[in-house]
Amino acid sequence: MEKNRRQVPRTEDESVIVGRNPVMELLKSGRDVEKLYIQKGEREGSITKIFAEAKKRGIVISEVDKKRLDELAFGNAHQGVAAVASAVEYKSIEEIVSIAREKGEKPLIVVCDGVEDPHNLGAIIRCADGAGAHGIIVSKRHCPVIGQTVFKSSAGAASYVPIAKVANIASAVDELKELGVWTFAAEADGVHYKNADFDCACAIVLGSEGDGVSRLVREKCDFTVSLPMRGHVNSLNVSTAAAVLLFEAAQKQGRN
Repeated sequence: MEKNRRQVPRTEDESVIVGRNPVMELLKSGRDVEKLYIQKGEREGSITKIFAEAKKRGIVISEVDKKRLDELAFGNAHQGVAAVASAVEYKSIEEIVSIAREKGEKPLIVVCDGVEDPHNLGAIIRCADGAGAHGIIVSKRHCPVIGQTVFKSSAGAASYVPIAKVANIASAVDELKELGVWTFAAEADGVHYKNADFDCACAIVLGSEGDGVSRLVREKCDFTVSLPMRGHVNSLNVSTAAAVLLFEAAQKQGRN
């Protein structure tokens, strides 16, 4: 084994590349990168070039202390920088819509507005696959690393469901509308989901575990739909809500 090798093995959730040259080569390769970690106070030499390249590509950059980088590097020389390489090949929103239309189907898409728990995201992807949805849209900043936990929670569905990662969910909703897709925010004070007209090109927008759909995103959506709650708890887990809404939408679109 090479003594100077700086690429470390995959951890539970992350495919981590460390060291200035390996990280720069990763960025130059064009491969999707989930996140870049730079040691606080490191702003000289090749680190400056790495930072600039990552920023140009819209990659999330996090400044951390040396201890965090040591944890990521597992004893390898990280030289103040580490990158988490993506485990999936992301699609664009337009590509996801095209996938549906090439099949002669009305698009059925899930938009995750701040779903940050990897188990929940994995379960949502599994529901999307089961209902025949054409893709998932997630935020670059407010999304877990799509690694082993997400893959396991999805029961492998993350290998099959196209995923788009975007800088801004509100802008993604605007793009969906431009592409002829109607957007439905899942919130407490909307119309009963059974009365919602899902028989169209539609995207179901799910909010974060704690705060729900953000105000701006909700205002941009065409409709708001709700699941009636009859028990003592006022909401369902986001992945459970996703399952109910996705299968209802799939049925109304004529996919039995």
